[in-house]
Amino acid sequence: MSLEVDGVTIETNAGGYLVNLDEWNEKVAEAMAAKESLTLTDRHWDLIHYLRDEYFNNGEHQPNTRAIVKAMQEKWDDDSVEAKTLYSLFPLDPSKQGGRISGLPESRRKGGY
Repeated sequence: MSLEVDGVTIETNAGGYLVNLDEWNEKVAEAMAAKESLTLTDRHWDLIHYLRDEYFNNGEHQPNTRAIVKAMQEKWDDDSVEAKTLYSLFPLDPSKQGGRISGLPESRRKGGY
């Protein structure tokens, strides 16, 4: 599978994850999101940047939804943020769909909140 971004072919696997993580950029994320009928807002970008930071600067850590909720509560200074809030951004799972659009490899953990 592949994705066309600015005339460049970006290879993805059957699950839609990038084959080469170095090919990710914000235009690639926007194209991936559009393919999934999502329009990225500032809150999407906050979550995407958080996931990328955790992966690339914290030993390839891929946080679950509970950890993302806590991080976004802090980032947005809003204790009312809950899993439902994140699922409104990434309905197929904030950690998995968010990770895919963030250009991260597929998480091997067993889901869970």
